[in-house]
Amino acid sequence: MGTATILVVDDEAKIRELVRSYLELEGYSVLEAGTGEKALESIAHTSPDLVVLDLMLPDLSGEEVARSIRQVSSLPIIMLTAKASEDNRVTGLQLGADDYLVKPFSPRELVARVEAVLRRAGGIIQRGATSSFGDGALTLDPETREVTVDGTKVDLTRSEFDLLVALTSRPGRVFSRYELVTRVQGYDYEGYDRTVDAHVKNLRKKLGESGKPRFVVTVTGVGYKFALKPDA
Repeated sequence: MGTATILVVDDEAKIRELVRSYLELEGYSVLEAGTGEKALESIAHTSPDLVVLDLMLPDLSGEEVARSIRQVSSLPIIMLTAKASEDNRVTGLQLGADDYLVKPFSPRELVARVEAVLRRAGGIIQRGATSSFGDGALTLDPETREVTVDGTKVDLTRSEFDLLVALTSRPGRVFSRYELVTRVQGYDYEGYDRTVDAHVKNLRKKLGESGKPRFVVTVTGVGYKFALKPDA
């Protein structure tokens, strides 16, 4: 089974990165574009399965991009906008959008809508399967939300599990505290991002880490990364 490719079009890099992280967590392949022109170029050269399209872009408007897409393709489109009025939503749908989401939005809701639109369009969806790291030292199953360390099951809270899934989604990549706290708490969470430190402390304890970290490594002044490589 293949993986659906999602093109995320937004001029705010922080939002693109957040949306990418949530979609990749669910097994999607993600492309990014910060302008309307880049979006149309990407569509022409990569043929994504769905576009998440912000209406407020620095060059072409999202409406113009949607019109251009609809002239040549039935590519599914989910529009993002800060405009919450009924007229704006109706206009977006009249332009051919398959769904419409108002900012600030829940990344989890966006993922659910992506999945629903792809299902209606007959797109390919690949859910996350069990992952194993460090020759089986740690396993993680996103579907059952079960984690084992050296063969022993570990009970994690929802936040601890979501944090671990985020870190293991890109082993070796350094995640900032902001990235991690928004993935655990949501895009519109207003709490201080160092609350993620408390989650990491509890996660490490439950994973049996003492002394030199085995799984979750602190990157001073930046955030955290997952240290083990995925098993083949």
